[in-house]
Amino acid sequence: MFEPTQLQEVAEGKKAYEAAVEKALTKGPERKANFTTGGGIPLKRTYTPEDVNGVDYAKDLGFPGVFPYTRGVQPTMYRGRFWTMRQYAGFATAEDSNKRYRYLLSQGTTGLSVAFDLPTQIGYDSDDPMAVGECGKVGVAIDSLADAEILFDGIPLDKVSTSMTINAPASILLSMYIAVAEKQGVPMNALAGTIQNDILKEYIARGTYIFPPKPSMRLITDIFDFCSRNIPKWNTISISGYHIREAGSTAIQEVAFTLADGIAYIEAAIKAGQDPNVFGKRLSFFFNAHNDFLEEVAKFRAARKIWARIMKERFGVTNPSAQMLRFHTQTAGCTLTAQQAENNIVRVAIQTMAAVCGGTQSLHTNSLDEALALPTDKSVRIALRTQQIVAYESGITNVVDPLAGSYAIEALTKEIEEGALAYIKEIDDLGGMMTAIEKGYPQKHIQDAAYDYQKSIESGDRIIVGVNKFHIDEDMTERKLLKVDASVGENQIKKLREMKEKRDNVRVKTTLDAVREGAKGDANLMPLILDAVHAYATEGEICGVLREVFGEYKENVVL
Repeated sequence: MFEPTQLQEVAEGKKAYEAAVEKALTKGPERKANFTTGGGIPLKRTYTPEDVNGVDYAKDLGFPGVFPYTRGVQPTMYRGRFWTMRQYAGFATAEDSNKRYRYLLSQGTTGLSVAFDLPTQIGYDSDDPMAVGECGKVGVAIDSLADAEILFDGIPLDKVSTSMTINAPASILLSMYIAVAEKQGVPMNALAGTIQNDILKEYIARGTYIFPPKPSMRLITDIFDFCSRNIPKWNTISISGYHIREAGSTAIQEVAFTLADGIAYIEAAIKAGQDPNVFGKRLSFFFNAHNDFLEEVAKFRAARKIWARIMKERFGVTNPSAQMLRFHTQTAGCTLTAQQAENNIVRVAIQTMAAVCGGTQSLHTNSLDEALALPTDKSVRIALRTQQIVAYESGITNVVDPLAGSYAIEALTKEIEEGALAYIKEIDDLGGMMTAIEKGYPQKHIQDAAYDYQKSIESGDRIIVGVNKFHIDEDMTERKLLKVDASVGENQIKKLREMKEKRDNVRVKTTLDAVREGAKGDANLMPLILDAVHAYATEGEICGVLREVFGEYKENVVL
C-alpha cells in the first residue's frame, strides 16, 4: 500500500518516536507491561504503515459491495437504509408477547425477533413433566398453531421481517409461521425472516439439541431445499457465533468456529444434491458484539472477507449474492452486570457502535436489566433508542466502513483473518466440524478461553466497572423487575388441553403417522410437518414422533 521510500521515512520516524517513548517511560510507566485485545491479541503501542504493508487494497479490501466484501455487502450501506432494528422478545404467554411486539413496532422497531421458552426450544409441550417450572420463563411458550396465531395476531407478516431463535425444532416453528401467514391471506413466497436452525453450535456451546447430528443435518438441508423452492426471501439458517462467544470464546474463535460450522452446512447441502449458488443466497450469520471496540469492528470485516473466499475458492460459488456474509448482531449478554445495571446502557452503546462500524445488516440491543430478569418495557425502549441515536445522531452511518484505512483496524482485521484460518485448517485436518465436535475440539478451546477470561477478572488484570472496581452499595429492593407468574404455566396447560379436545384428533394421528413414515425414509420432511401443524398437532407430538425414529443426542463431555 505504500512506496518503499515512504516506508523508509516511517522507519526513520519510528526510531525517533521510540526514543521519545523511552524518555517518557523513565518519568512514568504505562498502565500495564503488556496490552491485548479482549480476545488476547497482543496490541502494539501504535500502528503505522509498516503494519499494513502486506495489505493489498484491491485484493484484501476492495470497495463496499464488491468481492471480498471486507468493507460491506452493499455499495452504499447505511446511506441507503439503516440496518433492521430488532428487539429479541418473548415471555410468558403468546398474548403477553403479542402485546410486547405491538409495543416495539409502535416504538420504531423494523423487525421482530422471537424468544421461545426452554420447553419449546427442546421440543416439549407445556404439559410435559420436563416443562415443569419453565413455561414462559425465558421466552414465550408455543405448543401449537393455536399459540402461534395469537402470537402474531394483528401483525402483518407480509410487511414485517421476523427472526426466530429456534434450532432443533426449527422446521416445526417455521411451519407454524407459514400456517399463520396463510390464515392472514399471505402466501409463503411473500414471507421474509430468519430461523436460527443452527444445530452444530448447540452441540458446541448452548445445549438445546434434541436429535443426533445426522438426522439434525437432514432436517436442516430439508429446510434449505423447501425454502429455496417456496420461500425465496427467507433466510434458512442463522449460523451463530453469538452463543459460541457467550460460552467464553475469543473473537478469533468466534469467527473460526462459526465459519467452520457454515462449511459443514454447505457440504451437507451439496451432498444432498443442492446448488450453493441457490441456497447460499439465503444463508445468514449471527455474531456477538463484545466490549473491545477495535477488535469487534475488525472481527466483522475479517469474517466477511474469509467467507467470501471460502464460497468462491472452496465451493466454486459464482453468484455474488451467495458469496456475501450477511449477519445479524446482538450485543453481548455475557458483558451485562447485575451490579450497577445502568452501566449496561453504556456497554450496549459501545457494542452498538462496533456492530454498525463493522457493517451489520440487523441488530438487537440488550436491555439494561437483563442480568437480573426479563426486560421491562422501559428498559427495552432505552435499548431500542440506543440503536436509533446511533443511526440518526452519531454521524457514523453517513460514511461506508468509516474506520477503513486505520492502521490498527486493518492490522487487526488481518490478524483475526489469519488466526481464524489457522483454526479452520486444524478442523479440516481433523475431518471437518462434525468430527471436531465429536472429539471435543471446539468445546475445549472455548472452555480454556473462558477460564483465562475469568482468571483475568479475578486477578484484576481485566477491569469490569462495578464488579471488581468502582463498587457502590445498592438497594436492589427499589428496582422494578419483570416477573413471570407461576400461573402462566397452569393457564398454558389449560389452553393446550382445551385445544386438543376441539381439534380433529383423527387427522392429527394421520399426519403424525405420515411424519413418522417420512422420517424413516428420505422424503423432504417439511411438507409433512406443515400438514401436521395445520392439523394442530403440537410441537411436542411432532418432536415425539421424530424422537422415536431419530433417537436423542447424548453429549460428549469434554474436560
